Amino acid sequence: QVQLVESGGGLVQPGGSLRLSCAASTIFRSRNTMGWYRQAPGNQRELVADITSDGRTNYADSVKGRFTISRDNAKTAVYLQMNTLKPEDTAVYYCKLRIFGLEYWGKGTLVTVSS
Repeated sequence: QVQLVESGGGLVQPGGSLRLSCAASTIFRSRNTMGWYRQAPGNQRELVADITSDGRTNYADSVKGRFTISRDNAKTAVYLQMNTLKPEDTAVYYCKLRIFGLEYWGKGTLVTVSS
């Protein structure tokens, strides 16, 4: 069973930065996509950004220019650099790995943007 472990969440003031990390328990050499999703209270889970193993990225309009997704294929790990954070970015952030038609999710890490 593949496990994804996220880290890096916390409390930050508006305008601040955080970096989220996620690593898979298994190293995959095959093509795959890793991404970050978020879910705020009362809202549906939504895509924040994802990245393929060959480096193609996709961002939600709400985070373009502020967040940057990257990955380390040697570790099957994905990162999310979040800058200029806003209160509306407050949510639980989940890591996802899609490979061989299957999806694996992490348990989530809470990001709170508040003064």
